[in-house]
Amino acid sequence: MHPHPTISVIIPVYAVEEYLGSCLDSILGQAEDGLEVIAVDDASPDGSGRILDARAKEDPRLRALHLAGNAGPGSARNAGLAQASGEYVWFVDADDMLAGGALAAVAATLGQDRPDVLLIGHEDLHPDGSTGPGPGAALLHAAPAGVFTLAEQPQLIQLTMTSWSKVIRRDFLIDLGMPFPEGIHEDVPLTCAMLLGAQRIGALARVCYRYRRARPGAFMAARSSGQTQILSSYERVFALAAAADPAPAPPVQAALFDRAIWHYTTVLPLVPRTERRRYFRRMHEDFVRYRPAAYQRPRGARGVKFALVERNAYWTYSALEPVNQLRVLLGRPARG
Repeated sequence: MHPHPTISVIIPVYAVEEYLGSCLDSILGQAEDGLEVIAVDDASPDGSGRILDARAKEDPRLRALHLAGNAGPGSARNAGLAQASGEYVWFVDADDMLAGGALAAVAATLGQDRPDVLLIGHEDLHPDGSTGPGPGAALLHAAPAGVFTLAEQPQLIQLTMTSWSKVIRRDFLIDLGMPFPEGIHEDVPLTCAMLLGAQRIGALARVCYRYRRARPGAFMAARSSGQTQILSSYERVFALAAAADPAPAPPVQAALFDRAIWHYTTVLPLVPRTERRRYFRRMHEDFVRYRPAAYQRPRGARGVKFALVERNAYWTYSALEPVNQLRVLLGRPARG
């Protein structure tokens, strides 16, 4: 094992026996010297733990941790982070994969720019085996070379709030003093804290990660009451921003607010029908409560949605939503 790994890849593992081998192959198949891989078996009920132990015997770069009881991906990530020794950490989900050459490309960028947070490109891997560019590819390509702050590039708050889409300097993450919380959407407050607090953000537009979209059994895509946790996640984000000293610049406040309301609207279809009216009312209340003074609604379909949220016009919104869905299915996505 390299004495001081550059990157510690941390993988929370739960009920992913079918995908785990591909994930590990995609990482360990890249011959990086400065690499350690810490896979955390979150009391997985299938054969995932046995797969990890067998692979760890074969490859000294892989360490398997076994938690006594299932605690969720947030706790698994925290357990892995506590054991990590790399200068940087990359949280990879066990049903996803790294793209070929990603570790070398990431390591080169880290060595050159020394960012606190490196935002990376990804592609979507669909159930039929086809791939497509991840949302946000254009934003990453337009980001400047070198390092910058969120105040200089506030539009980057629109990128995915997932933990896997960033490579993070370990000491910076620990100094934030914010462990991964539990539940769905647990990445959101921590992602925002990282972006708000980072003095050096970098962007690597190259596809480094392959995200398995719409996997059967994936709780992020499942309709459930737990989806409403997005509201409390952004409540924490707004509290973080309000307590920041100095306060975030007005463009950052506006971008953060826009991101929250848009995220609420994308989660709405995953909220059980019986709870949607109440959820929509909370969207409206947050719109009124947190709207920054300088905020201006976007144009196009996104702006129409936001206007209806602002007016608490649930029934009009519900009537229009199938129209937007139809446009997407017909290949004419609503702008936004």
